[in-house]
Amino acid sequence: MAALFSIVFLTLLALTTGMRVWLALRQLRHVAAHRATVPAEFAERIDLADHQKAADYSRAKIRLGIIELTVDALLLLLFTFGGLLTAFDQFWRDIFAGAGYTHGLALFASVSVAGFCVSLPFSLYRTFSLEAHFGFNKMTPGLYVADLLKQLLLTVLIGVPLLLAVLWLMGAMGERWWLYVWAAWLGFNLLVLLLYPTFIAPLFNKFTPLAEGEMKTRIEALLARCGFASSGEEDSPGRPKSLPAPPGGRAERSEGFGGGIYVMDGSKRSAHGNAYFTGFGRAKRIVFFDTLLDKLAPGEVEAVLAHELGHYKHRHVWKRIAVMAALSLALLWLLGQVIDQSWFYEGLKVGTGGTAQNSAMSTAMALILFSLVLPVFTFPFTPLMSWLSRRHEFEADAYAARQANGNELIAALVKLYRDNAATLTPDPLFSLFYDSHPPASQRIAHLRTVSL
Repeated sequence: MAALFSIVFLTLLALTTGMRVWLALRQLRHVAAHRATVPAEFAERIDLADHQKAADYSRAKIRLGIIELTVDALLLLLFTFGGLLTAFDQFWRDIFAGAGYTHGLALFASVSVAGFCVSLPFSLYRTFSLEAHFGFNKMTPGLYVADLLKQLLLTVLIGVPLLLAVLWLMGAMGERWWLYVWAAWLGFNLLVLLLYPTFIAPLFNKFTPLAEGEMKTRIEALLARCGFASSGEEDSPGRPKSLPAPPGGRAERSEGFGGGIYVMDGSKRSAHGNAYFTGFGRAKRIVFFDTLLDKLAPGEVEAVLAHELGHYKHRHVWKRIAVMAALSLALLWLLGQVIDQSWFYEGLKVGTGGTAQNSAMSTAMALILFSLVLPVFTFPFTPLMSWLSRRHEFEADAYAARQANGNELIAALVKLYRDNAATLTPDPLFSLFYDSHPPASQRIAHLRTVSL
């Protein structure tokens, strides 16, 4: 059984790596083939120079990505068949005289540090060479190091207790430990979603309430049309104030919106622009990058916000959480089936297996090993998740066209494609696999249809 699993794993690793490289090469060729001409539907709004910059930027990212995914595949082989994971395990077992939670934490730390050391050169090159070459990087070396230190601190303060809880549940809850770990994992993710806007994001960026003026007036009017009550507009706790019906429509039940409207200093790291809707309940918050506000007119910003509100109104966040919850439950159940199977460890040439219920050491090993090899087996599902995301984007666009102005959203998107150097001519198959947003031409065509 172990030999068969080795063959299956190595075959799938070769196939998925080869497939990813092939898709990337298709993207390179397709973008290059369309570099000389701006697509007709964008010709009046995007200059040839901007189109060619986007093509060159996309191809530079793809080339780096090909090298990175190849290195990642080699690192996975080094961890498994190369014996590195077994060596880490033996080293820490000798240090701590056997199994234990300290050994488990050290094993996770070793794998994380090794992965970080391999990925760091790519991150540095991407930030300070590739992004800088195309005029996007605003990050200083000092800020880069500060971000890394903050991420490390958060990992220690949040990740270590979570990992200890997971290892304890895996060892203490019997055969159905995976159900308890799933409940803890789901609760943790919901807690982070609630706390991130107020406590975590401000560690990295400054958030300033949107100033009074035309922009804020338009946004507050949009919130009213979409059924959101701004902070302080409720009649009483738990009883939202009703809003007048928008022209040609019906009134929606208003929802409390206490998080506020903020501008984030994204320009201190990048020239890319964006906006997002985060949090839930009374912690809902709208965030605009300052770079986005600098590039878009008030009506275009309003349309972009309407798109983000569309995600909320269609409950896309909750739908994605539901999908994540179902997938994580299935995967944890699967881990529960293989955790005691010797072929799982022997097939990957990892020397330590054993019974998870009796060994915190083997529990940690099983969790690490499963996490490392999982992407090899889940890659075929990538197009499905991308399709779901693109469907949500279409729904949010349609909502924005109803609540704001579809033509303003089209204008905003074209500016964002241009200013963020997003390619207008992706390879269809590459896009099918990876793109979380519809290709530019499809998205604009859909918006023109729903805006009629």
